[in-house]
Amino acid sequence: MKIAVVGVGYVGLVAAACLAEGGNHIICVDRDQAKIDDLNNGKIPIYEPGLTEIVKRNVQAGRLVFTTDLTEGVAGSLLIFIGVGTPSAADGSADISAVLAVARQIAETMDGYRIIVTKSTVPVGTHQQVSELISSITEKPFDYVSNPEFLKEGSAVDDFMKPDRVIIGTTNPAVMEIMKQVYGPFMMKKSRIIFMDPASAEMAKYAANTMLATRITFMNELSGLCEKLGADIEMVRQGIGSDSRIGNAFLFAGLGYGGSCFPKDVRALSYIGDQNDCEMTLAKAVQAANYHQQDRFADKVLDYYKDKGDITLAVWGLAFKARTDDVRESPAIRCINKFLAAGIKVRAYDPEAMQTAAADIKGAVQMGSNAYEILEGCAGLIIMTDWQEFRSPAFDDIKAKLKNPIIFDGRNLYDPGFVAKQGLEYHSVGRG
Repeated sequence: MKIAVVGVGYVGLVAAACLAEGGNHIICVDRDQAKIDDLNNGKIPIYEPGLTEIVKRNVQAGRLVFTTDLTEGVAGSLLIFIGVGTPSAADGSADISAVLAVARQIAETMDGYRIIVTKSTVPVGTHQQVSELISSITEKPFDYVSNPEFLKEGSAVDDFMKPDRVIIGTTNPAVMEIMKQVYGPFMMKKSRIIFMDPASAEMAKYAANTMLATRITFMNELSGLCEKLGADIEMVRQGIGSDSRIGNAFLFAGLGYGGSCFPKDVRALSYIGDQNDCEMTLAKAVQAANYHQQDRFADKVLDYYKDKGDITLAVWGLAFKARTDDVRESPAIRCINKFLAAGIKVRAYDPEAMQTAAADIKGAVQMGSNAYEILEGCAGLIIMTDWQEFRSPAFDDIKAKLKNPIIFDGRNLYDPGFVAKQGLEYHSVGRG
């Protein structure tokens, strides 16, 4: 099948590459000439495990093409996927101007029937707004599909190729059959496609991310109470996670959530509620509590080092989570900026995110080429991201290099008793 994908950001590029891997012929469109040139030269603009290999393989096979010419994409494609960004506006709403701009261009270009598929995360009602816009520009027939993405950064390729579910928002049976064909290669064992109306599909995306953010935030709030009362949040997690009604996923206490989806979508759901006189009190509380958790961890570190004079701290991790170079709303960046504002010097290391983090850090941070290089003479080690290479470190080397053998672990990577036996003072989240 011939498909156009508009937008080579995180959503669009992963979708385009995986759809090509499924045997489709994909033309990927973006107005950023530099990005298109890089992709045509084999350079991938984001770090996502497995993505580079899939892109290169399908480019070589002729199934994946990159261009800045939207007309070229629309002309030969039955389906046009929109995967452009919808960032938060100042009032918390999702800015869908890029989606509307692409829809307008499609309408001006299409020469016959097309199926417009929106993968971008958009407010409930966008399906109607886009449909009305296209109808006002062209008399050519079209159908609109809401197809929200549920990809986790760091495992996006696997999530697309082996999805938990694929939500298709359309009421047209003929379009349902076409979408079944699109996703058929990823449903060989069992179909996990769920059909619903477009408004419900749009709402499902916000509901899913806010629910997951709520689980994380509840455990983070509980971790503070555990510290006050001498309980262990890890033991509590095991206790409640064993309940089949609750399960184990997204129950790990830590610094709080970040990234391109959860913060933006929680804000957007709150805004949608306010606009429709139906306040989302829980979503608002989750948003506030998440920032409080990040500040609470940073303040714990600052309180420990107050009146200690001129000190330097080593930080492991800058990305908002492991297996990505994404630092959007990263708790690590928020904490580092608080350290710098308090006059503490910082050295940092991250396997992938040091370059992307530089623009968001409000001060001078020395970046190291490896995790141990930055420890020399530092007053402590602060762990911000749960990269695999941080999970089983050489504690003897950490102790030897640090000026003060102290670890503040924002991801609860280690067993407190074991770390204590290595001669290191250890502070974690919710474990006394």
